Amino acid sequence: MPLSSAPADTTHHLFRSAFRSHPAGVAIVTAASEVGPVGLTASSIASVSAEPPALSFSLSGSRSAEQLIQAETVVVHMMDAGQLDLVKTFSKPGTERFTTAMDWATLPTGEPLLRAAPWALRCRITHRVPVGTSILLAAEVLEILGQPGTADPLVYHDRWFHRLTDASRIG
Repeated sequence: MPLSSAPADTTHHLFRSAFRSHPAGVAIVTAASEVGPVGLTASSIASVSAEPPALSFSLSGSRSAEQLIQAETVVVHMMDAGQLDLVKTFSKPGTERFTTAMDWATLPTGEPLLRAAPWALRCRITHRVPVGTSILLAAEVLEILGQPGTADPLVYHDRWFHRLTDASRIG
């Protein structure tokens, strides 16, 4: 049955199933807000342009997402498997995220930086586009903070986090 003629609940289910089978990199997006530092785990980060460097991601539904949507600048932290606990902390609603036990700092520009991230991209939000129940944000990369490590990449697939290793290479 073509998707265009499928009932809405079937289309929704099929769409979610399709994306569960499509692995995605894992990031944590943070920003300064009126209520203090905010952040959440995201797997919708995509490169948009290399010149000038730009990326996109979508947000919906949480108090943290609402604060991030309002932010002028954000930091997108590209996470690896070594930061799984941190990723889980930022993915659970209602969890205290910026504690004294966590290794984070405030950048001179005001955004929170998670020091454990191998890459952090400080960005200026350039576009906010409502799409269904989400907001698609496009952002220009202003600064790249890198401390490349040797940890394995972290991906999200079929509701689980996975570590990519040399053993998972094919071809």
